[in-house]
Amino acid sequence: MDEVGDFNTPPGRRDSLPSYESIMSIEYSPDDTANNNTPCSSDSHRPMVSLPEVSSTNNGRIDVRVGSRCSQNLELLMSHQVPENYQTNETPTNGVPTWDIKLNIVIQVVGSRGDVQPFIALGNELQKFGHRVRLATHAIFEDFVTKAGLEFYSIGGDPVELMSYMVRNPGLIPSMKVLRAGEIQQKRTTLANILDGCWRSCIEPDSHSHVPFVADAIIANPPSFAHIHCAQALDIPVHLMFTMPWTSTRAFPHPLANLKYSGKDHSLGNLISYHFVEWITWQGLGDLVNKWRRTVLGLPQIPATEGPNLAETLNVPFTYCWSPALIPKPGDWGPNVDVSGFFFRDPPFYEPPSELREFLHAGASPVYIGFGSIVLEDPEKMLSIILDAVRRANVRAIISYGWANVKGPKLSHVHYLGDCPHEWLFQHVVAVVHHGGAGTTACGLRNGKPTAIIPFFGDQPFWGNMVAAVGAGPKPIPHKDLTGQKLAGAITYCLTDKVMSAARGIARNIKQECGVRAAVNSFHSHLPQHTMRCDLIPSQPAVWEMKRGKRTIQLSNLAACCLKNQGYLHEKNLKRHKTKSIFIDIRRWDPVTAISSASLSTVTEMADATVGIFRDPYREFKRHREKQNIATSDMASNKTGASAGGEYSGYGKDMALASVISFGKFLGRTSRGALVDLPLAAVEGMRAVPRLYGENVRDNHKATDWKSGMRVAGSAFVHGLHEGVTDIFVYTYHGKREQGTIGVAKGLTKGLVSLTLKTGAATMGLVAYSNQGIYHSLRTAMKQGLTEKVEQARWAEAEYIMRMEGNLPAYVQEVCGAFDALMVARDT
Repeated sequence: MDEVGDFNTPPGRRDSLPSYESIMSIEYSPDDTANNNTPCSSDSHRPMVSLPEVSSTNNGRIDVRVGSRCSQNLELLMSHQVPENYQTNETPTNGVPTWDIKLNIVIQVVGSRGDVQPFIALGNELQKFGHRVRLATHAIFEDFVTKAGLEFYSIGGDPVELMSYMVRNPGLIPSMKVLRAGEIQQKRTTLANILDGCWRSCIEPDSHSHVPFVADAIIANPPSFAHIHCAQALDIPVHLMFTMPWTSTRAFPHPLANLKYSGKDHSLGNLISYHFVEWITWQGLGDLVNKWRRTVLGLPQIPATEGPNLAETLNVPFTYCWSPALIPKPGDWGPNVDVSGFFFRDPPFYEPPSELREFLHAGASPVYIGFGSIVLEDPEKMLSIILDAVRRANVRAIISYGWANVKGPKLSHVHYLGDCPHEWLFQHVVAVVHHGGAGTTACGLRNGKPTAIIPFFGDQPFWGNMVAAVGAGPKPIPHKDLTGQKLAGAITYCLTDKVMSAARGIARNIKQECGVRAAVNSFHSHLPQHTMRCDLIPSQPAVWEMKRGKRTIQLSNLAACCLKNQGYLHEKNLKRHKTKSIFIDIRRWDPVTAISSASLSTVTEMADATVGIFRDPYREFKRHREKQNIATSDMASNKTGASAGGEYSGYGKDMALASVISFGKFLGRTSRGALVDLPLAAVEGMRAVPRLYGENVRDNHKATDWKSGMRVAGSAFVHGLHEGVTDIFVYTYHGKREQGTIGVAKGLTKGLVSLTLKTGAATMGLVAYSNQGIYHSLRTAMKQGLTEKVEQARWAEAEYIMRMEGNLPAYVQEVCGAFDALMVARDT
């Protein structure tokens, strides 16, 4: 058993929860430590550094090493910030409002079948509330989704290629070999297509039935990346759901980060590991996302300082679909984060083939071995290891083909199996061995089966560690280190009484939960119900609004159509209702760094526009020459003798136009920098300074157009001037009362700083906020194309509802009556 490693992981009591440390600190095996591929490898030979070191591993994770000097600086910086602790709840079931508004919900999922399956269960549960649910994912899963009764929309991308790429190159930081092969650019192209597909899934009709669809809310897993941006473009709510921790916490490090923290406060190291993973991800994808936002959605670019942690900054609701019996919600996760429990679909009907039924009855219960969606580099080698392990462990086995199509010689103690629902199969096996996908892990634990995990990349080591921490299986064995003897040892360990007992205890806890129902409750509880309800038909979502005096009336598609057809209003009286607007602000800390950052951003974009004045005409020239060469080649092959150059000879106009457009960008960026960005950075930087000495800073309203810009400027001026003048007396008084003479000096100093900064911010804010509002109004006018496209999709949906609604006269009478009542109430 030396080669196998130590499988004697304490099983833990059935009714107790594992500690965070036990879940996140489990080692892989002695071999991993020797190879420095795990968080357990020694760091004594590394020099202490002042900045964190980040490097990739061969299992899809990153090493984050924070030296003593850097950790001391971090702890000094954070010493005055007390971490918030919230009242945690195991399942989001308390205080959930009754929900009766029927929404169009798009669920965007990027990943394997195991990533898609939990959201099918979620979609079916949402349908019970009358919601129309569209699951947007890869085309390969269309039958899987539609057979479950959900609408499907393809977002592009091939998960088979994705899995193959991840197995060959699991690290977040690509190797030189991968860069030379051009795979990174291919994956970036795939992601660009997925971003476009996610946006289309929000507004385009069904590709088969052509029934119109516009999303009222978005649910997504984080790797889909488009979620927040689509929600911002449509002004609708977004809710993220995932199978592993993605929200920063002091309780444990990011599952993809092997943390090496040299400071005293290890919880701070856990916290920053999330920021490093997000930062690395944004470095690779930020330019793609920003280009897509600018060209497709008509939204401004997200600065590098805000992109990595956008979901947390915006307090986007997050639901984690794992059992709180395994990992309870950390105390520093706020009320916008819930832990619901695993998502399980209703078991599908399955009639086993006769060969499988005969194998199951031919002897002792077999062990299941399969790697699902993983595309193996060497399937023959893996099959050889599996068969050797089965022989060593002296067990019967069911080996799943999976996407790698693992299939070997016919043996009496081995049965090879294709597609089969795990919900049914895992009831008939004694233990399970798999790659550690979240759905497969959950299904095995729910059925009380001891689980051995062979992780390949990503969150799979996290699930392996989780299973080992609760004693339901051995420590995970990375697939690159797998041997027949190690796998045999893992299987043998799974069959011990203590592991089987621990697995049954976990199953009892999980069966008391209903994760998918809790997740739907969480989703509903975070929706802005008051802004989503139609004023005339309360069970329908508001998608339009109209002004009547000082009152804004929220209308559903059906209500708007009824009023329009009865002559109560015209389309021009309506504008698109914004259920939940998303504003992405740049956080400022002080005026010096704020102005420096804004200046650098302005100069960079001005330089890029300047280069474009000369570069873009050259690109236009090359494009025309390529077309001309192709046309010439076609003419020659057809032997027509016609001139191919005439059509493309006049490309000087296009070259000049490209240069003029770039020059216009230069002028626009210069004007925006001088009139909006720099003044606003200075104002926000001055306003942020009091935070450095513990004062709460009043939040301004958002300047979304020229009118709100004027209001914000006036309000900020009045409050800033008042606080700046009065603070010198308030600080001095409180300082004298608390610290006497020394307090007077401190208070006087704070008061003078406040007088200078707050009155300065108030005065400059008159220009900055007004210009910001004007800029947003101009930008809104320039992106009318997107607004018109969304409104056209809404009207198409409204007309379809009118055609399909069976009891239309009753609705017309109800809507018109309710509208008249509202008008009477307004007049009185």
